[in-house]
Amino acid sequence: MEIDTQRLERLLEQFRVGEVGLKEVISQLKAMPYQDLDFAKVDHHRELRRGFPEVILGQGKTPEQISAISEAILENSDRLLVTRVDQGVFEEVKKKVPDASYSPRAKAIVVNRRREVAMITGIVVVSGGTSDLPVAEEAALTAELMGCQVKHIIDVGVSGLHRLLSHLPSLQHARVIVAVAGMEGALPSVVAGLVAAPVIAVPTSIGYGASFEGIAPLLTMLNSCAPGVSVVNIDNGFGAGYLAALINMASVQGTAEK
Repeated sequence: MEIDTQRLERLLEQFRVGEVGLKEVISQLKAMPYQDLDFAKVDHHRELRRGFPEVILGQGKTPEQISAISEAILENSDRLLVTRVDQGVFEEVKKKVPDASYSPRAKAIVVNRRREVAMITGIVVVSGGTSDLPVAEEAALTAELMGCQVKHIIDVGVSGLHRLLSHLPSLQHARVIVAVAGMEGALPSVVAGLVAAPVIAVPTSIGYGASFEGIAPLLTMLNSCAPGVSVVNIDNGFGAGYLAALINMASVQGTAEK
């Protein structure tokens, strides 16, 4: 662990004699340790700062690197998420982490060792077409691992608006909605015009030539005329799910504190 031991000893001594309080100790600990694996520096206090451990982007990493980082994270956390990996990488990780599971659709590895956690309701993930499901699944998987219950509404693109409107009660009861769509990317604007909740728009790279691998829906979503829409990058289901969980949890916490 790369940590300034003198600084840590001084901080703990100050706490022991009452010079600093517990909140100050926690605040300073948030910025201290990481583990140097030569090819990666694992941030073990990410969970302390953000409420969720560091997530591994598998793309561009070798199976051996992913396995080593996964083991390091699980030494200090009860949850693990690895995104953008194939079945072969999962098989390598499972040799080191037997309780790991794999979502073929989301292309993600998950470990959840928490027991009897009450899931927070309030998130709805809406996808325009079946081809958008991998990105939508990545968003849902992320939010669920962060402790939120997710309702899926699948294949309700704007080319058949009646399919979306049949789910209007579920949409209107959501605290936050993730809207995933490719092609022209109009779904988030339509959804945002029907609900009070914030909408996180996710453009996907699905579509014919003029969609430019997600650029067309990205620009549509950025130019949404409906208020309350924020946009993440192309195919970034993880980012959308993470943000949705933060909003959902903050909303519940804010209501509880009133």
